[in-house]
Amino acid sequence: MIAIKIDKFGGPEVLKIEKVTLGKPGPEEVVIKHEAIGLNFIDTYHRSGLYPVELPSGIGAEASGIIEEVGSNVKDFTVGEHVAYSGAPLGAYSTKRIYPTKNLVKVPREINLDIVATLMIKGLTTFYLLHKTYPVSSGETVLFHAAAGGVGQIFCQWAKNLNCKIIGTVGSDEKINIAKKNGCDFVINYSKDNFAKKVLEFTGGKGVPVVYDGVGKNTFEGSIECLKMKGMMVSFGNASGPVENIDVKKMIQPKGLYFTRPSMAQYLTTKEEINEAADMLFKKVKLGKVKVNIFKKYQLEDAIQAHTDLENRKIIGPAIFKPTK
Repeated sequence: MIAIKIDKFGGPEVLKIEKVTLGKPGPEEVVIKHEAIGLNFIDTYHRSGLYPVELPSGIGAEASGIIEEVGSNVKDFTVGEHVAYSGAPLGAYSTKRIYPTKNLVKVPREINLDIVATLMIKGLTTFYLLHKTYPVSSGETVLFHAAAGGVGQIFCQWAKNLNCKIIGTVGSDEKINIAKKNGCDFVINYSKDNFAKKVLEFTGGKGVPVVYDGVGKNTFEGSIECLKMKGMMVSFGNASGPVENIDVKKMIQPKGLYFTRPSMAQYLTTKEEINEAADMLFKKVKLGKVKVNIFKKYQLEDAIQAHTDLENRKIIGPAIFKPTK
């Protein structure tokens, strides 16, 4: 089999192709032949060391595929089943891998595995953001940054299905229509306009009860300004760099705000939690409430180019790797 690995932190050039001999699965593990592998911004954090991992390491946190072999104690999965996963252990950038069943979910046959590989991290993130971190109510107005991105496109469709009003921000004019197409009621190009001022205008000066922010450093202070009294700042990513030096007295205390930094590691820790999220996600997909158009497919050997494109904002929407056959 072929796998992409890193033995040092750095830019895309540290990604290396290796030939690996796969062993036998452990008692609670399965062998998965990958059909598609998700490409996510968090992969660049692991590669760069922003989110440190023990080296040497595999990379990639989500994929879909077909079970080829099961461990001796595995009772709830069988050879030939379609499955998908997200989260640790890293190593999705590979043609095959051994994976523990604890974080594995079954995929309905009617859902394309290429689509599923784009959905596990982005879709499950959307689930916990909307249903667990800040459970939205019908009719609420929410602000979502990077609305035309991979998570944003799924989030906005899902939030619209919950009857929310969505203010989305984007980084360029060409992304405005993408955000509107996926459900945004009002879209702001934050590279040109003062988004906080626009949000307050849109809400009649009231602000919003919640901001979902995966951008980080460049949008943090404006997001605080957008929130209404006792609002919640949900900071779940750092596409522009990490949020630093939060002045609680200046930023949080005046409006009694809530600040949270959620991740899948807190919200999807048990098999029951993962299955609840995946079941709802797959239901939305089957009903056509969440639709995915894959922006680009890369070969696994093109991982360096894929990471370069991702960091240069050339990928507008979900992208995947197709393993070498």
